[in-house]
Amino acid sequence: GGSVPIADEVIVSIQKLNTIHNLDETSGILKCDAGVILQDLQQYTMKRNFMVPVDLGAKGSCLIGGNVSTNAGGQYLYRHGSLHANVLGLEVVLPDGTILDLLSSVNLKDNTGYDLKQLFIGAEGTLGIITKVALHCPRLPQERNVAFVACQDYKSVQQLLIMAKDVLGEVLAAFELMDQGILNLVQQDMKIPISMETTTSINTKNENYPFCVLIETQGSNKQHDMEKMEEFLEKAMSSEICIDGVLSQDLTQVHKMWDVRDSCGPVVKSTGYLYKYDISIPIGDFEDIALEMRDRLGQSHPSAIVVSWGHIVDGNLHLNITTPGIFEEDPSLTKRIEPYIFESVIRRGGSISAEHGLGQCKNSYLTIAKDPKALNIMKSIRTMFDPHGIMNPGKYLPDDHRLANHNGTL
Repeated sequence: GGSVPIADEVIVSIQKLNTIHNLDETSGILKCDAGVILQDLQQYTMKRNFMVPVDLGAKGSCLIGGNVSTNAGGQYLYRHGSLHANVLGLEVVLPDGTILDLLSSVNLKDNTGYDLKQLFIGAEGTLGIITKVALHCPRLPQERNVAFVACQDYKSVQQLLIMAKDVLGEVLAAFELMDQGILNLVQQDMKIPISMETTTSINTKNENYPFCVLIETQGSNKQHDMEKMEEFLEKAMSSEICIDGVLSQDLTQVHKMWDVRDSCGPVVKSTGYLYKYDISIPIGDFEDIALEMRDRLGQSHPSAIVVSWGHIVDGNLHLNITTPGIFEEDPSLTKRIEPYIFESVIRRGGSISAEHGLGQCKNSYLTIAKDPKALNIMKSIRTMFDPHGIMNPGKYLPDDHRLANHNGTL
């Protein structure tokens, strides 16, 4: 809800700020307006043998300025780092109309003064409106290999991740987890690359595995990269960490495997009303928190489906709950989920928002997620930039009026 007005706010669109200014092919530094669509930026850089260091399922509609304002993560964060690491400069319009130029001397290294641009990355428009962006773009990988593999249990998934880091090493780019529940929903729209055959006294049918993982490598040497992937798959299969798998043979198959992963969000949204939680927790807790929510909702809301997928390599889980065929929110279900889910995340030493931001739905929970002294400093920074509270009011940080209604507790 970070971009959804609460009352009578003026909505500012930056879609017409859509010029790509230049790409320095020696340094890889790209400068563009904030209204450029991510996919257009990707196509521009690909033609010049570079890539944008962030990739999202919503790349066909999201804007690079929005990506920066929310510190969007995506599938390749493990490989390239976050936008905090890749944004080199910004132009920002402050609440008083001042144009803050943090672009005039953009270099890969700059250790002069406070790094002000970092304040605006992930601030959701509460400190100013980002109008221009400078990014460091890596070279486009010459080779991409994707494997779609299955594990019988979550312990095996964790062992597979450790093995991938050890064997694939520098070419490992993505490691994406999908549980059986989300695969069952995606299967209604497209074929899952692998499945298991089960036989009963009545018939034989194919079912999805308990867990599937999409693994991508990126590199510059076809033979070297393929040998690494084949060695990895052979070790995983022989040790029975992996029980099934398929390796892409061309770019078409790479895209088809990624289509399964990218369809997780849209498919679950089309199933029913969606209660979505973008959380960061210790990797060992991914399965436990999903089971915990299934157990909590099993008796009170038996029709609710709990599914999960995410960027397991960087600890980011997308935990989603949906009510098939019912597209209106059930307040009793919301109360059963929240704030319990956030308390469970914090209890595990996690973050209640890994990459989707806080908006107006999670901001009030910062009082239990952050140290009070840290939260006070954040409020002071916001007041300094926006003393009249005109930028995205009621979003991002806890609203004092709403907190009063909570009586100090959540």
